[in-house]
Amino acid sequence: MVTTPAESVLRGSSYRADCPTRQILDRIGDRWTVLIVGALSNGSVRFSELRRRIEGISQKMLTQTLRGLERDGLVRRTVHPEVPVRVEYALTEAGRTLREPLRALEEWAIAHLGEVSASQEAYDHAEQPPTDPTDRDM
Repeated sequence: MVTTPAESVLRGSSYRADCPTRQILDRIGDRWTVLIVGALSNGSVRFSELRRRIEGISQKMLTQTLRGLERDGLVRRTVHPEVPVRVEYALTEAGRTLREPLRALEEWAIAHLGEVSASQEAYDHAEQPPTDPTDRDM
């Protein structure tokens, strides 16, 4: 079967820069996305509560990430016409399917924290050779 380049891109080759799956991986692999999906795992949450739950995230970054997740169909934004206006965010069905794989990543990080920390410490204390700009494998 012969495929056109456009068909090949639509099938997914996340190693290609122009592949739509690359954009999805960029979104779900983002640290703020991982934390936002985790914070929304138990239901709807207001913006200010999300900001309290996710230490270190700026208002701007939270807004940008939520907008991207909403655009991608992973988060639903609901505006309640009250005074003052109440806005809540919740995972969509597609967003809920991310909970399990992202939880697995979190569990992996917890399980391997000691090993990674020890490796980082050893690396940081070892004398590093100068970087060779001709080394293409890095």
